[in-house]
Amino acid sequence: QVQLVESGGGMVQAGESLRLSCAVSGLFFSTPAMGWYRQAPGKQRELVAHITYDGRTNYVDSVKGRFTISTDNAKNTVYLQMNSLKPEDTAVYYCNAGPAPRIVTGAFGSWGQGTQVTVSS
Repeated sequence: QVQLVESGGGMVQAGESLRLSCAVSGLFFSTPAMGWYRQAPGKQRELVAHITYDGRTNYVDSVKGRFTISTDNAKNTVYLQMNSLKPEDTAVYYCNAGPAPRIVTGAFGSWGQGTQVTVSS
């Protein structure tokens, strides 16, 4: 069973930065894509950024130019560097890993506990 452990969240002021990490274990898919998602109160979970095994990245428009996703495939870890944070980035952030089409749809049965990011104005 896949285990996902997110960390690095916190409370910051607008304009500051955070770096999220997610350690993935128990994955049977050998070349996984990885993604970061977020869910704000009262909203659906959305895909924020994803990266394929060969390093291609994609971002939701609202974070382009501010967030950077990266991986350490040897450690099965995915990172999200978040710069110039805005109050609207406040959410619980989750990661997941698997085939790229599933990353895009977010159709996973298992999620980690997430890490809270709170940005004050």
